[in-house]
Amino acid sequence: MSDKIPTAQDRSPAGLLQPGRNCWRLAHADRFKLLIDAADYFRTLRLALLNARHSVYILGWDIDSRTVLVPGVTDDGLPPQLGDLLHALVERQPDLHIHVLNWDYAMLYALEREWMMARKPGRARNKRLHFRTDARHPVGASHHQKIVVIDDRLAFVGGLDLTRCRWDTPEHLPENPLRRDPDDKPYAPFHDVQAMADGDVARALGELARRRWALAGYAERRTSWSTVPALPADDPWPHGVEPDLCDLQIGISRTEPAYEDRPGVFEIRELYLDAIAGARHHLFFENQYFTSNVLSEAIGARLREPQGPEVAVISPQTQSGWLEQATMGALRARIHHRLKTALENQGEHAAARYQMYCPHLPGLEDGCCLNVHSKVFAMDDRLFSVGSANMSNRSMAFDTECSLTIEVQGDAAKEEQIRTAIALMRNRLLAEHLGCSVQDVRAAMQQEHGLHAAIARLRQAGRRELRPMDPRLIPELDALTQDNAVFDPERPVSPDEIVDAYVPRSARKPVPRRMIGLGVLAVALVIFALAWRFTPLREWINLSALIALARSVDQMPFTPAIVIAAFVVAGMLMVPITVLIAVAGVVFGPVIGGLYATAGVGLSALLGFGLGHWLGHDALRDMLGPRINKLSRRFAQRGIAAMAVVRLLPIAPFTVVNVVAGASHLGLRDYLLGTLIGMAPGIVLTVVFSHNLAEAIRHPSVQTVLILVGVTAALMLMAFGLQKLLKPRAARPSNTSARAARRSAPPPSTSDDGIARVNAEHGVEARQA
Repeated sequence: MSDKIPTAQDRSPAGLLQPGRNCWRLAHADRFKLLIDAADYFRTLRLALLNARHSVYILGWDIDSRTVLVPGVTDDGLPPQLGDLLHALVERQPDLHIHVLNWDYAMLYALEREWMMARKPGRARNKRLHFRTDARHPVGASHHQKIVVIDDRLAFVGGLDLTRCRWDTPEHLPENPLRRDPDDKPYAPFHDVQAMADGDVARALGELARRRWALAGYAERRTSWSTVPALPADDPWPHGVEPDLCDLQIGISRTEPAYEDRPGVFEIRELYLDAIAGARHHLFFENQYFTSNVLSEAIGARLREPQGPEVAVISPQTQSGWLEQATMGALRARIHHRLKTALENQGEHAAARYQMYCPHLPGLEDGCCLNVHSKVFAMDDRLFSVGSANMSNRSMAFDTECSLTIEVQGDAAKEEQIRTAIALMRNRLLAEHLGCSVQDVRAAMQQEHGLHAAIARLRQAGRRELRPMDPRLIPELDALTQDNAVFDPERPVSPDEIVDAYVPRSARKPVPRRMIGLGVLAVALVIFALAWRFTPLREWINLSALIALARSVDQMPFTPAIVIAAFVVAGMLMVPITVLIAVAGVVFGPVIGGLYATAGVGLSALLGFGLGHWLGHDALRDMLGPRINKLSRRFAQRGIAAMAVVRLLPIAPFTVVNVVAGASHLGLRDYLLGTLIGMAPGIVLTVVFSHNLAEAIRHPSVQTVLILVGVTAALMLMAFGLQKLLKPRAARPSNTSARAARRSAPPPSTSDDGIARVNAEHGVEARQA
């Protein structure tokens, strides 16, 4: 892989698309159409599937058989869900074979995926319908192509998987009753793009799909993909779907990682670099990610040119889920700020030519922007590309990707036709995000003679708009994602490299036996997470549900034992202990509820302490880091007082404090006394407050209101007193006095291993602070 950033002079003026360099093939298409958003794509795909006669290949990063392609009522008499539809099609067409190839996903995505795609109770299997998974990739890589090929005569390529939470209309209404997942739960607006083409393009993509099927291990390589079947007579292009362009050449570009004896294929990376280098006026990107180092460097080089092009990147405001925000989101923010800083040093003119935008939707919760999942870019009015590749390192070299690209070509009449179509497709995307018409976008582009100026002209507060965005660079996440190599790799990453990057050599020790206990605890937490995801558990653990459950328990024999046991179990599952105390106060009253809560909290604390003592200090230090040493010493030195303060303040979850205290040098007597002293005021005030709050709601009177006011005042005074008690003293020794005190202090005894170790640990903590 060359590290050289190409310039405009390096490219051939004859045409940007060059087979063997930035595309696999240049193939002819009779028709081409851009499908914006899944409502259009899914509807068109369903119509095309009904016309299938010979073969269907579906390749995807995620495929869910429960996906409803056309929500609402369909008039074709076939099942709405994808899996049932495919079964019905092979039953109806005796010569039809359907091959579905899904990425064999990492367990990281297990909670988001359909586990039994090929199996449905009560549904007979059909030998002509094949569901398979693709695991033939380097470690950490994925099959990311989203391709559907029908009879080798019609193909779909883009960013849309046939899976959950993708369907949406171009309106992206914040509340659309048809936007529901398979569990009938609503999801946020979603934007993506797919392309469809026929002719030789579809035939070539059929060959690509069969080759991928064979490489995944499900067919003989010599015959399955190199022999193309005869084309059926029927045309699968859906009736009434008008193409955007006819009679044109389309470039098919790929990414394939080097694997086993096969070399890597990096056509999409070269296509991006060639387009960036060849742009004269503007580059338009609409992409889920922007984390590729090589692309950002190439864009930065063009922006630093005196007459460089404008660059607009449309991207989601936040990444999907906490993991993507902490990794890909942090990498994007780093690259964005690196570009902005470099351009600001070049002057205002250079900085004004680059901007990142997010599509704002009024009425969306928390003012968030549209979830942009598309992978589209345009170079001037001369080139337009749509596919599955993100602007990330892994899409350039690590995952399997596929894209279709059209370029101005042919005679003058054909060139003008394609140029007009490219401008129209780009303007359709801009019009959707700006909440205006395509004509408005075209007029603004002509009048302003610039991409950013046209966007600024069309922006109107209070409606859909493209808002300039500066992703926040969080220092903690930036430090965590110290290198793209792990989270967004360009090549296979071995486990040893991950360890080298994130685990200090001094911390690599043999695993003690007690770590098995931590493993068992981790498995228990995973089981709890699965139960939270797939059972009504998350609906049970709330204040109203717990109150209803406690009231039913009140009518049972052995109520004290049941309630105390509930405190113990819930405490070990990390259910907030304050919620349980409040429930006791509401249901059993301030006296009985207080006694139940005190006994339950005490027993739960005792068991947590025993667990921490069994695991041991070293095991917890290996898991939580050296900072546990400080807490452990505080517990040991100040015993009862330290424990009482920790219980009074919400420093850490109740269960975590129990386990850490058990692993420390704190004695059991001091632990129990400190817990009782620290928890008793909170228990008393909480049960009294919750009981009188419930009484004031059920039976309002002057007495209940006065008691409620008094308890509230007591809570506020306790909080104020703690704040004053724990506030750092204003008078502290001067730096000079502190240095003098340290000089006069005796050195640590090197013969005392314990004191030396404590001093060393202090040094580690100081460096980490």
